[in-house]
Amino acid sequence: MGEGVFHECAIAFVPSSSLTPKAISELSAILEDNGAEVLEPRRNGTIAIDKVTHIVSNTIDFQQYTESRAVMIPVVTTHWITASISKRRVAQFRPFSPDPRLIFAEVVVTCADLPVTDKESILGAVMALGGQESKDVSRMTTHVCALSMDHPKVQVPLSKGWKGKLRKRIDETPYLLPDPEIMKKAPEDEIDIPVNDNLDGATSPNPQWLPLPPDGDSARPPCTVFQHRTVLLGADLNISPRLTKAVRDIIVNGGGKMVDTVDACDMYIGRYRDGPQYVRAAQSCKDVGNLSWLYYLIVQNSWTSSMRRLLHYPTPRNGIDGLRGLRITVSNYGGEARIYLENLIKACGAEFTKTMKADNTHLITARDTSEKCQAAPEWGVNVVNHLWIEESYAKCQLKPVNIPKYNHFPHRTNLGEIIGQTFLDEGRLRELYYPGGDAEMTGSAKRKRKILEAAEENAYRNGPAEGVVVAQTAQEVDQDVLMTEDVENSPPKKAAPAPVETPVRARHVRSGKENDTPSVVSTGGRSAKAKARDKLQNIAPDIALYEKEKKRSTKATTPFGGKRAADLVEKQRLAEEEAKEKKAAEKESAKEDEAAKRPNKKARPSLPDVEMRIILTGFTRWVENKHKEDADRRKLRDLGIQLVQEGQPCDYLAAPHIVRTVKFLCALARGPESVGRAKANRGRLLQGVAVYCTETIKNGPKSYQTMWPRFREMATKGHMEPRIVAPDWLLDVAMAQQVRYDPKFAVEVFRQKE
Repeated sequence: MGEGVFHECAIAFVPSSSLTPKAISELSAILEDNGAEVLEPRRNGTIAIDKVTHIVSNTIDFQQYTESRAVMIPVVTTHWITASISKRRVAQFRPFSPDPRLIFAEVVVTCADLPVTDKESILGAVMALGGQESKDVSRMTTHVCALSMDHPKVQVPLSKGWKGKLRKRIDETPYLLPDPEIMKKAPEDEIDIPVNDNLDGATSPNPQWLPLPPDGDSARPPCTVFQHRTVLLGADLNISPRLTKAVRDIIVNGGGKMVDTVDACDMYIGRYRDGPQYVRAAQSCKDVGNLSWLYYLIVQNSWTSSMRRLLHYPTPRNGIDGLRGLRITVSNYGGEARIYLENLIKACGAEFTKTMKADNTHLITARDTSEKCQAAPEWGVNVVNHLWIEESYAKCQLKPVNIPKYNHFPHRTNLGEIIGQTFLDEGRLRELYYPGGDAEMTGSAKRKRKILEAAEENAYRNGPAEGVVVAQTAQEVDQDVLMTEDVENSPPKKAAPAPVETPVRARHVRSGKENDTPSVVSTGGRSAKAKARDKLQNIAPDIALYEKEKKRSTKATTPFGGKRAADLVEKQRLAEEEAKEKKAAEKESAKEDEAAKRPNKKARPSLPDVEMRIILTGFTRWVENKHKEDADRRKLRDLGIQLVQEGQPCDYLAAPHIVRTVKFLCALARGPESVGRAKANRGRLLQGVAVYCTETIKNGPKSYQTMWPRFREMATKGHMEPRIVAPDWLLDVAMAQQVRYDPKFAVEVFRQKE
């Protein structure tokens, strides 16, 4: 009988509401039947990170998740087990990650008839966020991205269409082919406000009352999430003695303990990101959260990081720089999402307004179809979605409103369905609120700090998968640091005699070849590094013996060997290297002599110096004629003329006629005469000139002629000369920086020319 599918795997389970002990027992039996080693948790419930190769969990809400990221141990869902067994080989783990930021996990996409750049952009984003590419349509393909329904790839599965720009996974229903809702309904048609589970227990940073027991039970079950944990309630909470006693009873009843000092606690509960207690707890890498986080743990009775939800962490007392003083209102969000945004705006130090007025600075909306959205541009109010305020709060700085994902509103989607998915940035918090403290850190605190730094280093710094682990293929953290806790938790062992060879820590080698899937692009990039490390570990015993022998005595009375033999071997090696270098030098000299005998190649004539740099605009001669463009560019370059792109230094701008392109207008604005007049005008060229504008005259001037007599009458009474002109008059005035008039700009004359 051959080896099982998981014969090289040591697997540990993390129980949760979706992974019950019964399910763990059944899956453990399946894994053991297929050759895996299932590791039981320690007495305190933790996992032996140094011994496992995979962690099976349906959630990232467990305390050692950050440590697993630091040492790059894969965390996978239970679907990974079934997928591996069905394939009869260990499946890739990235598509089975429980991290909610990998929004394309379990997605296999193929592209049909897309431009190369679009295809590369789509596949790059999909694979960065946990998905895979399929060259052809197969039974594993979940999505086909196409431009039409006629392509064979679309006809075979008639699969799902999708699109993305928010870096969040939205509901696919409006995009489902062959009859997508997005093609039938208008963007302004009504959409039901979605229900979002991400905001359960996370809408307020400072709840006023303790939540009731689940299901209305009179007796609250023990909160085992506090078992073996010590909790400190911060002095800045300002809660009543009665509430303090109720919280204490819940923690003690669940197996925890209340303490009075930061050094003695595992969890610190505070309200603000300041004060000696908060700074000390954060620098010591304690679990820091607020009352909302504590109540969430009590209600759910399962562990989750306070960094997972924005309002589970203490808030800045004075808000965030750049956000203080802003007046922000909300539209198209309802229920808990609206309450959450109101509290988040206040936590940032900004002012929340229920109605929008002209003095508002920002409008946060889930859709761009409402009365507020229509009025905002006219009033100079910035229109953004909730990602702007969430990421500004998470990064502790004001984010620019012109980033595309903050201004994107899918037509048939209410963005309330993806609210509350932003994580806090621990590195940014440490930089601003609790820097330093290394000198006073204990051994366990230093270990936690190493883990946090390693997890941060292993994650993407920016891009669509920001914060997600880059690749989980090797353990790159100092194992001496990570073994500290393992030694403390392990039972004492009897002393054993020292082995002859240098011991090497056993590790399970995960072959990259086994994990390769046909027609799927691999997301790992460290196979060569892993092979080199494996080879180094295999020869480590020989290296150790060699170093040991070199340290032996060199006296004449000692037998030949040890350092004497090592020195002799070293001398022989040096002599061989010198001989090789001498031969290489002789060969090089011979090549140089041969090259000197060859006739020199005729040098190509160099191009003349650039005398003129020109920008082209409105030039249609080269459209869809690349060969003609290349030939003309070469001829111009031979004449000392170089064509440059916008933004580069230039001497001239060439256009077939007066056009309204950005290049043309920018060039005109830099003309010496126009610039001189513009400086004299100081931006007040049209001051005192009354101009009434209409956006378009769709049906010609006749539809507006009934208004002209009243307009002329009003202008005459005001001692002004009435003129009805085409928009080109305003363009001419702006370019010349002179208020002048030519009858050719009269709307009647201008329309006749058109």
